[in-house]
Amino acid sequence: MTQTIAPRVRTLVLLFLAVTGALLAGAAPVSAHAALTGSDPGQGAVVDRAPTQVSLTFSEQIAVSDDAVRVLDPKGKRVDKGDPANPSGTTYSVRLLSGLPDGTYTVAYQVVSADSHPVAGAFTFSIGAPSETSVSVSAQTSDDGLVGRLYGLGRYVSYAGFVVMAGGAAFVLACWRRGAGVRAVQRLVVSGWLALTSATLALLMLRGSYTRSGEIGDVFDLTLLGEVLQTKTGAALVSRLLLLAAAALFIAVLFGAYARPSATTAPDDGAPQEATDPGEDEEKRDLTFGLAIGGTVVAAGLAASWAMSEHASQGLQPGIAMPVDVVHLLAVAAWLGGLTTLLVALYRAPADTPVDRDAVRRFSRLAFGSVVTLVVTGVYQSWRQLGSWSAFTDTWYGQLLLVKIGLMVVLVGIASVSRRWTSRLAEAAEPTARTEEKQPAGAAAAQASGAERSAAAGTGTAPDATDRAAGAAVGTGAGAADGDGGTAHPGTGTGAAGKDVGADAARAAQLARQRAAVETARQKRLRDADPNRFGLRRSVLAEAGIAVVLLAVTTVLTQTEPGRTEQEAKAATSSSASASTGQGTGAVTLNMPFDTGGEKGKGVVTIDLDPARVGDNGLHLYVEGPDGRPFDIPEVKVALTLSAQDIGPLPVVPDHVTTGHWSASGVQIPMAGDWKVEVTVRTSDIDQVTVSKNAKIG
Repeated sequence: MTQTIAPRVRTLVLLFLAVTGALLAGAAPVSAHAALTGSDPGQGAVVDRAPTQVSLTFSEQIAVSDDAVRVLDPKGKRVDKGDPANPSGTTYSVRLLSGLPDGTYTVAYQVVSADSHPVAGAFTFSIGAPSETSVSVSAQTSDDGLVGRLYGLGRYVSYAGFVVMAGGAAFVLACWRRGAGVRAVQRLVVSGWLALTSATLALLMLRGSYTRSGEIGDVFDLTLLGEVLQTKTGAALVSRLLLLAAAALFIAVLFGAYARPSATTAPDDGAPQEATDPGEDEEKRDLTFGLAIGGTVVAAGLAASWAMSEHASQGLQPGIAMPVDVVHLLAVAAWLGGLTTLLVALYRAPADTPVDRDAVRRFSRLAFGSVVTLVVTGVYQSWRQLGSWSAFTDTWYGQLLLVKIGLMVVLVGIASVSRRWTSRLAEAAEPTARTEEKQPAGAAAAQASGAERSAAAGTGTAPDATDRAAGAAVGTGAGAADGDGGTAHPGTGTGAAGKDVGADAARAAQLARQRAAVETARQKRLRDADPNRFGLRRSVLAEAGIAVVLLAVTTVLTQTEPGRTEQEAKAATSSSASASTGQGTGAVTLNMPFDTGGEKGKGVVTIDLDPARVGDNGLHLYVEGPDGRPFDIPEVKVALTLSAQDIGPLPVVPDHVTTGHWSASGVQIPMAGDWKVEVTVRTSDIDQVTVSKNAKIG
């Protein structure tokens, strides 16, 4: 049987590693949970004069350091004064050096959102007119690298360790108390504790590098570690370590004093006991109650260490979301952790301590309650994180959530199959129990004797040989020598015969051990041959495999920007872009800096197109110098082109109205689309330039 079990266990482990690797390697870089919703100057904006500061607005509060926001000139030299300020709410600003020349500047930011995830990105703006820049904007975006992958793996291991540790202990206390003395169950729960403890320590060490440089060498930087300890996430990790110390004491009692058998400890099948001791029974009940209360408190505290620093702590209704998140995590642990423990018990529990049908029934009820809890809390969390039905399909978070829901449906379906196997196992066991109760004592004794003979035959040793060996062992005691040690009584054997008697006694003991091993193996074969138990094992194994994938998807979800935040950020960015370019409903405003290279050759030409739709439109053109004052130029021309439909250029010759102002009425735009607006500016007889910008019409 061991040879059959091992490949299945190895298959489950390989599935665990494969799914983990695929999700960690295939997932896109973390888009973070605080999004940049606005800036001043805006992304891609061209300003007439150098600003005194750059301001960034995020969707939620963030943590910043001295180097969190950097402004770089076209040559890559830093031109900000550092130390970002937080003048109001979610807006952060950094002051710039004075006298900045014209050109394109890059703003790079790397901050930490309030729910502990790093946020990185970059954009550009120009002073006077755009120019070439040596700074790569793409290089400024978030790239987690090795540290990020290790951090993600640590998060997964910490979740898995908590589920196994808390769920395994709950399974023992609530469903299968005899399991406290089973070595395989003990090793599983202790392994969960070790995994959670080691992963928490690793996350604490990786945290500083994860939110800053991303360099593996900074993992052991004690300065960064000190800064991490002062953050909310650092406090949560330290709290988790302290609670794990309490969990270690709980596990020691559970598998120590609680696991020791007592005269009144009834097995899970309710078999009567030979002796009773009311005092000891009361003590056992008190210990069970104390472990249940203490374990629940410790498990809730560990779950709260995630809730206080993750999604639940930010956004809508954090006072409700955090307790709901704690309950959600506890339900996950009770279901998936209990399922893992049941799987281990079904495959590795010794023959004298099998998982009985009552334990499986109790776990079935516990799992059903956990699933109901997960559905209720999951609906609330989904509403809170998504906010709309469209977010299910339009955001990465919503798509992952759909995958998780699908896995939950599959898991519940397989669980229903397990419940049917449990019912069949119980139905098959009850007639057997009734038959055994009706058997007379003689029949039971005959069966026991037959089992012994079968065991002896299985070892290749005849019963009469065993009896002779036992008789020889008894004869050794009867054939004692005289007190003077001189003469042995007849029938007791010579000295050489005494040695043979000792050898026979050793052989008899060995045969007894063999008979016990064979009987245990026989019982195990009979138990494993039960088709109902075999079916239950297969279905539980399938449940555990789906649970591994489900836990991996859940881990990725915790590192993904919530759908509500992503949609709000997109809306804010779209609104900001419309405000800066005038694109959207109503008039379109286009600002285009120009430089003809001659005297008074620099300035900004502004086009107002109203109402920016198919048909008649009014066009106003303004020309301003670098000082913002309007001025006249010898000539200005406008052309409209719709390249997608091969229309244009359609010339527009505006009339001069006043200083720096030209206009044209009845500008016909034949169809909607992304039109290219070109303006030719001539500042002297030989100095002219054509600038252009696109505008959405219709």
